[in-house]
Amino acid sequence: MTIAKLAKAGGVGVETVRYYQRRGLMAEPERGGGSGSTGGFRRYSDEDLQRLRFIKAAQAAGFTLAEIGELLALDATDDRARARQMARARIAAIDEKIVELATARDALERLADQCGGMEAGPCPILMSFEPVQSGQA
Repeated sequence: MTIAKLAKAGGVGVETVRYYQRRGLMAEPERGGGSGSTGGFRRYSDEDLQRLRFIKAAQAAGFTLAEIGELLALDATDDRARARQMARARIAAIDEKIVELATARDALERLADQCGGMEAGPCPILMSFEPVQSGQA
């Protein structure tokens, strides 16, 4: 398949595929000969599409491109212990983010309740996001 078809099948843009190639996450196939079925275009395989989908899924799980590169390298060496260690680190980071988001949600819930219980005066929601003025009493 061409790079355009690969990108479409992977749910990304052509420039994203090229970016992954520059980062070393995906190989750049050789151009086909000027004649024949390839017409001088680069042709991508189903394995390339699998790799592209892996990269997108790993990003969705929160891995950085550097970590994805390491995961791809680990796949070649079958280093499951390191892959498991990386997954556990991502889980811990996600758990921290969940706590952070739950705290933010609780704070907003309190502010929304305060705002709904007031008929007049400044809105607690808007007041909470105003910068604190230093030097004023």
